[in-house]
Amino acid sequence: MAGKTLKIGNAGGYWGDDPTALERQVNGGVLDYITMDFLAEITMSIMQKQRSRDPKRGYAHDFIPMIKKVLKKSLEQNTTIITNAGGVNPESCAEAITEVAKELNLSPKIAIVYGDDLMPNIQQLRKDGSAFENMETGQPFNDIAERIQSANVYFGAAPVVEALKWQPNIIITGRVTDTGITAAPMIHEFGWDLRDWDKIASGIIAGHMMECGTQVSGGNFTDWHKVPSFNNVGFPLVEMEADGSFVITKHPGTGGLISTDTVREQIFYEMGNPKAYITPDVIADFSTIQLEQEAENRVRVFGIKGYEPTPFYKVSMAYSDGYKAVGSILICGPHARKKAEAFANIFWNRLSRDTFLNTETEYFGWNACQKSLGHHEDGNEILLRLGARAKESQQLREFSKLIPSLILSGPPGVAVTGGVPRPQEVVSYWPALMDKSAATPKVALYSGGLKDETTVTNTAIGSFEPPADSTIQEAAKATVSVEDALKNHNEKNAVPLMTISLGRSGDKGDTCNIGIMARSDLAFEFLDGYLSAQRVKDMFQDLCYGKVTRYTLPGLKGFNFLLEEALGGGGTMTMRSDAQGKTFAQALLRQRVAVPQEVLDSIPS
Repeated sequence: MAGKTLKIGNAGGYWGDDPTALERQVNGGVLDYITMDFLAEITMSIMQKQRSRDPKRGYAHDFIPMIKKVLKKSLEQNTTIITNAGGVNPESCAEAITEVAKELNLSPKIAIVYGDDLMPNIQQLRKDGSAFENMETGQPFNDIAERIQSANVYFGAAPVVEALKWQPNIIITGRVTDTGITAAPMIHEFGWDLRDWDKIASGIIAGHMMECGTQVSGGNFTDWHKVPSFNNVGFPLVEMEADGSFVITKHPGTGGLISTDTVREQIFYEMGNPKAYITPDVIADFSTIQLEQEAENRVRVFGIKGYEPTPFYKVSMAYSDGYKAVGSILICGPHARKKAEAFANIFWNRLSRDTFLNTETEYFGWNACQKSLGHHEDGNEILLRLGARAKESQQLREFSKLIPSLILSGPPGVAVTGGVPRPQEVVSYWPALMDKSAATPKVALYSGGLKDETTVTNTAIGSFEPPADSTIQEAAKATVSVEDALKNHNEKNAVPLMTISLGRSGDKGDTCNIGIMARSDLAFEFLDGYLSAQRVKDMFQDLCYGKVTRYTLPGLKGFNFLLEEALGGGGTMTMRSDAQGKTFAQALLRQRVAVPQEVLDSIPS
């Protein structure tokens, strides 16, 4: 395919994304490939439960009506659709597509990628030496082994590349990384060597930019007011060249915005260590990314470096971890905050917190998500949200019954918002590593069953270790009170950090990732000195109970902060409303600081 530009579109970043995206991508213009990501860590346990109740379930059933609407046209345009909608049951997903195709008198060629589901073999894998200890905490697997609900290894691009050799119209995978399903067609079409680390890293970074759908084309953008329209926001497209450089864009005539700033924000989203973005295929070095605004809604990306991967696969597990219940009442002013605090005291005085594993109290309309970083003293209306977690559901019965009992036994101005809350099962996330040699990806064609099954043995195995980086900062404990940490907010001539920077945040388990990007070179220099890991730890001490790590990316004029133990356990364990830390960047950007005038003058209008 030398000399040709490969066009790949994204039509979904998670299970529950815009159900019209696939149709809009197919109808918006001819694309070579369209990728769709449906899977998250907790999603796999949900699908595993579905399959346990019905052996034909366990995949993203929402995908079937989507593909039905576009199947005929995608075949006519020779657009290949690649998705991990197969979940824990890719074969049943392929079967459902086949049934839909028969209704339309169509016969698409379907390939599936599987072998990632470890549940049937987990005991044997342990006997063979896979310890599955928690890769973040070191906790032994024995502690939760009897409560495991799902266990899936993250495969990369290699098995999808193998499946593409059959030239299928649709590829359905299990737990293949969202970056892998995007990089695979590039490797296949351009004939890239699986050990050409720079080009593979370019494909992975292109996938990272697209994997969250419209987050790169105006969604969640700090400067949202600069987005011309949020109507019909264009899902992203990548135009990849054989040398690994690419342009990220969207279909003409769609809403949204693609600029170097929208792209920068997405680059920082859930980045982790920027010099060691680990995937099964390659280690991508985000610090080498170069961006250029080529034209309106077209950003050129180039200069990317990659390194050999680790010898391990990441394994995503989910396990039963007790129960939780969350209930709320609404309190209105005057003195709404004080009344809400009084109701919270009444409630917790009636019910001992010692009964529970942990509890949560939030005041919506005051500072539920950002706590002390919000700087507000009162609200006109406050939703008091109370939560508790316990080992057994019956331990939450009294908690649930006491929520509505508050209505007549406290200050005035109270409204009922939902009655007695029901306990919900908590499914927690357990990340682990295993040798790549212990798991074998499989590919097959589907035609009323699996045909031409083959295994994939060319997955890259290396011995990468993160490079030493003297610019990394760490802060384990707060050094001042939160009041002192935030006192600059009221300084004379102070301006919000948003004046000189952009920001975006997201989650990885119980860790929140905050990316901060300077709006100018002088702003970057100022932030480098001001926004240290210690300052962020001090500011966020009400929310972050673990270590804060800061990484510096001069080429992108940015800083990446990892806040550990910051999301109340993360996933479904947390009782916080902002379970994924989406509001953390906004909390940081709203903080006010005295900025030198020369820095302010350097900010583009």
